[in-house]
Amino acid sequence: MTKTAADPAPVSAFDWPPLIVANAPNGATRTRADHPALPMTAADLARAAAESLEAGAALLHFHVRDAEGRHLLDADAYRDASAAIRAAVGDRLVLQITSEAAGRYKAPEQMAVVRAVKPEAVSLALREIIPDEAAERAAADFFAFVRRERIFTQIILYSADDVARYGALKGRGVLGEGQDFPLFVLGRYTSGQLSQPSDLLPFLSAAGDTAPLWSMCAFGLKENACATVAAGLGGHVRVGFENNLFAPDGTLAPDNAAQVQRACDAARTLGRPLASADMARMLMA
Repeated sequence: MTKTAADPAPVSAFDWPPLIVANAPNGATRTRADHPALPMTAADLARAAAESLEAGAALLHFHVRDAEGRHLLDADAYRDASAAIRAAVGDRLVLQITSEAAGRYKAPEQMAVVRAVKPEAVSLALREIIPDEAAERAAADFFAFVRRERIFTQIILYSADDVARYGALKGRGVLGEGQDFPLFVLGRYTSGQLSQPSDLLPFLSAAGDTAPLWSMCAFGLKENACATVAAGLGGHVRVGFENNLFAPDGTLAPDNAAQVQRACDAARTLGRPLASADMARMLMA
């Protein structure tokens, strides 16, 4: 597979910022019963990372599993997986761990694993980390830690209401100072977890100018269509087996790299350059 990742390119008022293509290769709940190529181990993740990098990805969003294949928030498991991935790709991918609850963890445990790992980047679901007003004080302390450690922060938002709440919390200082990289999740709570490009519009309307740097992921067969529209609107994209196992024609995708390649091909059709990991770091800083 031909490598399509671009070298860092200057950004001007007349250019699109290079597109950050992220790969989410496994998620919290899928197994090899869903797809035989789903990465489950550290070695699997390292192989998927190398293939996704070759296809054009700049960021890897990954989950780790326990011995029974269940979603896991564990500092040692994250360190082992990160070391395996770094051995395969060096610093040519931004490595983003997840703090997802997946029905197993509560906010204190989610925040604790981030404090222990001190990852390069982390995804944080707003409604999990700050479920209500009573959780705001602990969350403010946590976000102050994240900012001090210069951890690239992606806030997961599932609805326009989440986006509005994000803006309010950001405005009140609960999330601390500095750049975030909100992820608009399309289709998570729809029937059959199916999304379509128009699902993005309420997120953008709610965001206004509170999210100058944003990304999206989309559940279901129209993942690539949603990613293409997001790229055309100046956003960034996350694709992979966490959200969709299929090609646009409904056939099973061979691997995560194929999903990344489709997103990169769409960017080239639009005339939008691809970000390298170093450019992604600059944009997220």
